[in-house]
Amino acid sequence: MTPSYARTLAWLALAGILFVTVSPIGLRPHDFLPVNIDRAGAFALMAFLFVIAYPRHWLLCGILIMVGAAGIEALQLLSPTRHARFDDALIKAVGAAIGCLAGRAINQRLARRRPTAA
Repeated sequence: MTPSYARTLAWLALAGILFVTVSPIGLRPHDFLPVNIDRAGAFALMAFLFVIAYPRHWLLCGILIMVGAAGIEALQLLSPTRHARFDDALIKAVGAAIGCLAGRAINQRLARRRPTAA
């Protein structure tokens, strides 16, 4: 995946997470996974994509996404059918950290495979 594709996917993932987080509970997609796995997985995927897209700024991406997890959770206060909870924000931040570490590991592996200019 090239960084330009990853950038597009990362920003789309952020937009999707914002929509799902702030929209009324009835618009939230449902699947067979427990809700905490959904939360952590969504943030892990988004963080992974941002780190792949911006490999030189992986730490900044991680910090912003983990802090942003609390901010996105707080946005739920704008919707009367949603509620903001600290433990939900923590689960999202842990997912983001896992995604960042996975993205960093992939970036390091890819960097070792690239031939260096002589």
